[in-house]
Amino acid sequence: KVEEMLTDGRRIITFRNGTKKEISADKRMTVVSFFNGDVKKIMPDQRVIYYYADAQTTHTAYPNGLEVLQFPNNQIEKHHPDGTQEIIFPDQTVKCLYSGGLEETFFPDGTVVKVAKNGDKTVVFSNGQKEIHTVQFKRREYPDGTVKTVYSNGRQETKYASGRVRIKDEEGNIILEKK
Repeated sequence: KVEEMLTDGRRIITFRNGTKKEISADKRMTVVSFFNGDVKKIMPDQRVIYYYADAQTTHTAYPNGLEVLQFPNNQIEKHHPDGTQEIIFPDQTVKCLYSGGLEETFFPDGTVVKVAKNGDKTVVFSNGQKEIHTVQFKRREYPDGTVKTVYSNGRQETKYASGRVRIKDEEGNIILEKK
């Protein structure tokens, strides 16, 4: 290895394989440029920023345990110390994966999708409608109070805001109409 001491106080160490390590004059920042194009920076605030040249991806590790990955397609992933993962997609959709198993996705149009650990899904649309999917049924709730439920056996039940109820069997035949 070859070690250079620059007049401004920086040290540059060049290894046989082409890797270079530069240490700032105050020894608070280190930059390692690897022979394969990767770059590792250790910042004065203890952040470690690693750039993977082949993948064109940057991985930043913060002293508090947060890790952030930035991909070439502008997708960003945040891995929090508590196990929560946050993925920001190029279209600004945000998906949060919580350590307890809950998954939430926030779409740019205001739609929010929550998926519980057991697979139950709740979709809240920007127009105020809400949809709930479980193994037993799929239910749509409308802002006016109308609720439509389709059960796993195919039976349908609609309760209107007016109090009217309509139930259909699996084939779509009305079996109850209550006004």
